[in-house]
Amino acid sequence: MAYSYKTKGVCAAYINVEMDGDILKDVEFVGGCNGNLKGISSLVKGMSYGQIKEKLEGTRCGFKSTSCPDQLVKAIEAAMEADK
Repeated sequence: MAYSYKTKGVCAAYINVEMDGDILKDVEFVGGCNGNLKGISSLVKGMSYGQIKEKLEGTRCGFKSTSCPDQLVKAIEAAMEADK
């Protein structure tokens, strides 16, 4: 299932995710720190929602209360909720 998530409070404007159940098949960040986000995308592909949440939830970017990795967790949650 493909899903596009509008981020909040970060440089990336959108996160496009493709899920297979609770497994992240593909992820694309639109905007943000290109190299870093490509690296994160490569590392999390094939991981389960639980694994990604454990590693990335609550990550902060500087003084912001969130980050692109934290927003990725929210994008996956929204995608899984939309698939119900």
